[in-house]
Amino acid sequence: MRARRSLLLLVVILVGVFLVLNSSFVWQLMYPIKYEEQIEWASNRYGVDPYLVMAVIRSESKFEPTLVSKKGAVGLMQLMPDTANWIAEQSEMKSLYQPDLEHPETNIHLGTWYLGYLIKMFEGNEIMAIAAYNAGPGNVKGWLSGKRWNGKADTISDIPFGETRHYVQRVIYYEERYKEIYKETFSVAYSDRN
Repeated sequence: MRARRSLLLLVVILVGVFLVLNSSFVWQLMYPIKYEEQIEWASNRYGVDPYLVMAVIRSESKFEPTLVSKKGAVGLMQLMPDTANWIAEQSEMKSLYQPDLEHPETNIHLGTWYLGYLIKMFEGNEIMAIAAYNAGPGNVKGWLSGKRWNGKADTISDIPFGETRHYVQRVIYYEERYKEIYKETFSVAYSDRN
């Protein structure tokens, strides 16, 4: 009888722990979002799913605005200064100074514009755009034309660069997590994409 009670108590405790750990509160602690207004503004302006923007930020910087990579990429969306300057020119931003890349609003603006540009370049294919964000559009175009990768989600394992392959998988995973956890946060226009 005592063993049965102990087992029942253990089951109740485990169910309780599972329910607490699987609550939206805990998931939001594990996957926080910052700069929600800036993400929503840039996403709406450039037609990019805000959950994708959050996933890129999470993958690139874990929401640390002053992060600088060993290669010199800066800010939330880890933009290379040369790429950021090119984006600023293309998006008709007046001027850009290196310290501006550490400002969340500027970095999100530029990074989201660039994601939108890549999505258009690859005719709406987010998977190719994510790969290009990491490896560069020239590499992705080369893989496609050389038939080394077909650009589809079910063949991500064929991406020639291991770093890019893992990056694409990570961004997709985070995008799905953010969509599930924050499904009511952003406008409906983005919730059913993909």
